[in-house]
Amino acid sequence: MLVLFFFFIAIFSHPFTRMGFVFVLTSPIIMNLINKIAELLNHQFSIGSASFTPKTILFVILVLLLTSFFLKVLRKIIFRTLSKDTRVKFKSIFSFINYFVYIVVILIVLQNIGVNVTAIFAASAALLVGVGLALQTFIQDIISGIFILIDKSVLVGDIIEVDNQIGQVENIKLRTTRAVTRENKVLIIPNHKFLTSTLFNWTENGIITKEIINVGVAYKSNPEQVKTLLLEVANSHDKVLTDPAPLVLFNDFGDSALLFQLYIAVDSSFAANIVKSDLRYAIFKTFEKQGIEIPFPQRTLTFANSPTAPK
Repeated sequence: MLVLFFFFIAIFSHPFTRMGFVFVLTSPIIMNLINKIAELLNHQFSIGSASFTPKTILFVILVLLLTSFFLKVLRKIIFRTLSKDTRVKFKSIFSFINYFVYIVVILIVLQNIGVNVTAIFAASAALLVGVGLALQTFIQDIISGIFILIDKSVLVGDIIEVDNQIGQVENIKLRTTRAVTRENKVLIIPNHKFLTSTLFNWTENGIITKEIINVGVAYKSNPEQVKTLLLEVANSHDKVLTDPAPLVLFNDFGDSALLFQLYIAVDSSFAANIVKSDLRYAIFKTFEKQGIEIPFPQRTLTFANSPTAPK
């Protein structure tokens, strides 16, 4: 390219070449062609009350192309400074910025070429109110998505609970967040749910979570023996962490049972229900072997006046 550049400079620097170039531009045929092109570009046509020329249409196309080029360059410059995970989140924000910039540019261009944008808004005020009401939730989702991406309250890979639904976040988009449940079902959550509902992020403090198993035994049972057996069962499971160690609490005196809680720590909370199920099997088997009874609710009815049998 550099060689071609100097080649053309050498050619046009010659006086005969410059004279020939000027002659071509000033020839009647070329001048007539240029005038015809100018007339075509300045030819006016109307759509309703708005008047346009091919020149204004080319101007609009040129501005949109320049805007697209500018946004792509800006995106590349910003992406170079971001990590791989942050790029995925910024992509959603940047798509929203794209739409906003295009709308602003189009409105400015239309105003500059003579289109009365204010009149268009005034004529379609009722329509815009209806569209605004219809898009209210949509806008809430987008704003909520931007807040989520900025404050990082939810990240890809987090295990969350919203409206009693548990899932592992697969991706966060501008309007919705997709999570996979334990049953391998895709949970599509509108982003405004994170602002209007209570959100439990199980893994925001790390991958280790504590789980609870409630156990009730008969009143004739030895609490110390129950505690020892529960800890033995918990420590024998390979998925239960030793740090923090399992813990047994004597929770309460129930109506028909002594109530205990077994606390365990796991590093895969998404599969914690399987670990808890395994422990319940093992607890039942151990208690049955040791003769510890797991009672069920019982009621004793006492009649003030004993009913008499009919004669």
